[in-house]
Amino acid sequence: MKPWFLLCTLSLHGAPLVAQNAHPAAPGQTEMIDTVAIRRIIEEGSNRSQVMETLSWLTDVCGARLTASPGHKHALEWVESRLQEYGMADVHREGWGPFGRGWYLKRYAANVTDPTPFPLLSFPKAWSPSTDGTVRSEVIHFDATSDSALAFYRGKLKGKFVLLGDLQSLKAHFEPDATRLSDSLLLSLTNAEAGLPRRRGGPRLESSAEARRLRILEERKFALCVEEDVAAVLTPNRGDDGTIFVQGATLPFRPEDTSLVLRPRIYDRNPPATVPQVAVAAEQYNRLVRLLAKGEKVYLEMNLETAFTREDSAYNLIAEIPGSDGTDEVVMIGAHLDSWHGGTGATDNGTGAASGIEAMRILTALHLHPHRTIRLALWSGEEQGLLGSRSYVRAHFGGREGDLPGGEIHLKREAEKFCAYFNNDNGTGRVRGIYLQGNESVGPIFRAWFSPFRSMGAGTVSLLSTGSTDHVPFDAIGLPAFQWIQDPIEYFPRTWHSTMDVYERAQEEDLKQASILMAAFAYNAAMRAEKLPRRTQ
Repeated sequence: MKPWFLLCTLSLHGAPLVAQNAHPAAPGQTEMIDTVAIRRIIEEGSNRSQVMETLSWLTDVCGARLTASPGHKHALEWVESRLQEYGMADVHREGWGPFGRGWYLKRYAANVTDPTPFPLLSFPKAWSPSTDGTVRSEVIHFDATSDSALAFYRGKLKGKFVLLGDLQSLKAHFEPDATRLSDSLLLSLTNAEAGLPRRRGGPRLESSAEARRLRILEERKFALCVEEDVAAVLTPNRGDDGTIFVQGATLPFRPEDTSLVLRPRIYDRNPPATVPQVAVAAEQYNRLVRLLAKGEKVYLEMNLETAFTREDSAYNLIAEIPGSDGTDEVVMIGAHLDSWHGGTGATDNGTGAASGIEAMRILTALHLHPHRTIRLALWSGEEQGLLGSRSYVRAHFGGREGDLPGGEIHLKREAEKFCAYFNNDNGTGRVRGIYLQGNESVGPIFRAWFSPFRSMGAGTVSLLSTGSTDHVPFDAIGLPAFQWIQDPIEYFPRTWHSTMDVYERAQEEDLKQASILMAAFAYNAAMRAEKLPRRTQ
């Protein structure tokens, strides 16, 4: 984390509130807010919230929602029906792609049979192929530490269960996993200069020459596993306490010949052949490594059955509250509906999707009539690289020349009518403020909008930019798009892309507050006399 302790440049105090019952302020006047409507939004979202019931349907009933999987399709159908019940207009799925293959897990069991039997705490990686029924074979630790050592293992891997990775260092937890943002950190965010990047979080990849050498070595080791047709590759989990962090399976490739852009993806229609792959709880992975180091013969029995679906397109889900003035200007709110498959996608990103759905429910339940259209978008393909939102932005608003970061921006007519996009994708935590993405002009506006929510712990306005989620494609072409600052709770230590990303990890009062903020900011943007100002390029 970078030091951001600078002299205070942004006030923490909001602009005065002015009751507004019919018309927004004229350009140049004090920022006006319909305080009556905001009080009603707070009351509805606090006392009659359905956000946890929505989250339960998305997680407990629909389950994991890997893009193009049956779980994701089930969620699309359920949300579509629920939004129609709420009275949303133009509820529809919008295809993008083609994406490639969907995937789902049908059954899985793994047990160590020798020297001491025990069930192996583990989870298959997404898009992994199946084993050939129940397979029983020897376990081997592929611990080559140099290219020259690879030759020792050639011819010795076929049909084996291969441990690919080192012993994991596990330490006692002397600090709590769950945290909230401190006042000092919120102040540093407020004082940060525009242009300083705010990293969203998650594990960092080392970029030193030695780290690159080791990554290439691991890729070559994996390629040999595929070449020799191992029974399965087992990798250690980065977490502990039995939580398994699990994402997509790996394909073999030659890193010296293939750029990141051109590499095939595991979900492609016809990817290169690979082998079954499983993430193992760190504690049990370490036990297997220690057993082998003592000269013990270790045998494993595994039955992994997966299935693939074929999709011409993946889908985003769109719904609207039409503007009352007949204008085609639009305010957007959204989150990604897709998830990884280990848990049920609760904090990533069932909470964001549920808060967006709840915000729309609140606005329709109150029969508020915004001047501009408020549009909800629930994205897919976010976990594979913001694919759904990127496709939507290209189709509706424009893009950059050659899809390159520095390419010239070409905007479509719809971009002229675009007001703002607000995204929720930082877990279950309470909203504490908002990142401005370097757009100083919206700072005073958002400080005024936060004024009614100081008692709810929200109000930090930071010039910093944050990335890695679905506001980025909008922001990349200069459209006002924002991500909330949220309390981390236990997002990266416990739930992010893990088997513990389940309903129980969601914080009800935080979700209510996040839904209320989403509804209020969408309503304020839809009622404002002018569209939100855009960042100077």
